[in-house]
Amino acid sequence: MLLTITTTMDPATDLGYLLYKHPDRVQRFEQSFGTAHVFYPDAEPRRCTAALLLDVDPVKLVRTRGRSTPDFSLGQYVNDRPYAASSLLASAMAGVFRTAMRGRCEPRPDLVETPIPLEIVLPALPCRGGPDQAERFFAPLGWDVSAVPVPLDPEFAAWGDSRYVTLTLTGTLRLADALNQLYVLLPVLDDAKHYWMAPDEVDKLIRAGEGWLATHPDRGTITRRYLANRRGLVRTALGRLADADESSEETLDPAQVEEEPTSEDGEEQHVSLAEHRLQSVVQALREEDARRVIDLGCGSGKLLAQLAKDDFFSEVSGTDVSHRALTHAWRRLRWDEGRRPANDRVRDVFQGALTYADERFRGYEAAVLMEVIEHIDPPRLSAVERVVFAHAKPRVVVVTTPNAEHNVRYEGMAPGSMRHPDHRFEWTRDEFRAWADKVADAHGYRVRHVPVGDDDPDVGAPTQMGVFTR
Repeated sequence: MLLTITTTMDPATDLGYLLYKHPDRVQRFEQSFGTAHVFYPDAEPRRCTAALLLDVDPVKLVRTRGRSTPDFSLGQYVNDRPYAASSLLASAMAGVFRTAMRGRCEPRPDLVETPIPLEIVLPALPCRGGPDQAERFFAPLGWDVSAVPVPLDPEFAAWGDSRYVTLTLTGTLRLADALNQLYVLLPVLDDAKHYWMAPDEVDKLIRAGEGWLATHPDRGTITRRYLANRRGLVRTALGRLADADESSEETLDPAQVEEEPTSEDGEEQHVSLAEHRLQSVVQALREEDARRVIDLGCGSGKLLAQLAKDDFFSEVSGTDVSHRALTHAWRRLRWDEGRRPANDRVRDVFQGALTYADERFRGYEAAVLMEVIEHIDPPRLSAVERVVFAHAKPRVVVVTTPNAEHNVRYEGMAPGSMRHPDHRFEWTRDEFRAWADKVADAHGYRVRHVPVGDDDPDVGAPTQMGVFTR
């Protein structure tokens, strides 16, 4: 099976830096199911093409299958795996292009974040749903998609088309994004995987889908296919995507919610963790009679929108370091062309960094850091503490963060992993209490701790919340 990646950036041979594969050499990588070869059929300053050729050994492939795998006799040796792109190619990509997929390029770090013109070709791709399905999955990611059906036999047109397409993607994207999208969508289009679905598949999906999967219009279908419709894994993945996008699981995948149990009057009993967290923060602000609130790290503005429509609150503002997140927040709050919100309770939504003192953070009764501190590098956390508790010093500070102990209850999480690839740490309940007590003592606050979500008797609630009062 074959994958080619072509660019016309200037100079095009910089593709070798991004892939960590020198254009002048042919490289060979042994896989458990065959051999991967990387070479450059074209390496000129104006146009450069890298090729990944995967030579699958059917005997090796059979030997990697578990003892409990059903025996399909000849079908185990005679199949399309040596020729058609599938999860085998995705696995080879993850090994051969690991550094590129993680967005690392030490010799040329400037290249990593630069969108470059790309053309990706897969001559034979199994595509359940036909060419339209390939268009649905790739077009929302910024690709121009050409999916041409492969005929069963060119000599016998009446036989019609096979289930394979020749896929060509053209667009201007970061190479890391392009590779991660292929890694997820190749097995999704094939709707099959060659290996056993271990719980760490959710971690792989969240890591490879960072920055695009949570906002994809077909994220539900992609998640279900990638995880082979294993309901527990799918529910875990959708929950983590909802947290990443600050959306409810219902928004991520309405079809999944229909499977949830309902009460006798037909109302759904399940409340997503993201929604439960939002309700808990609002309740804490009400209990402290804090009516003027700033959301520090507001993300896409879900909490802001909730506060703005609640008559209890008189003035709300938000800030985030990400301009992209603020764009979503402005849209959610229905800002007009002059960037003024439709709701007059919203005072301001602006870009800012929590590691630097900012006069715009001052003057509020309460500040909220909802799922923010775990995204901060530990050495910089003390700067955030000073900015929030010593400079802005509102009467109330509400902080929520994941409870690392509860991660064992997520079926799709590998031991020691974190819920989101951008998390710098996740604390146990004791670690969070120690930090909160230290901060409160240093800045003249009291703190009470509130579990958020179902409070497991052994590992606690999935989210922990500290409510600081001065």
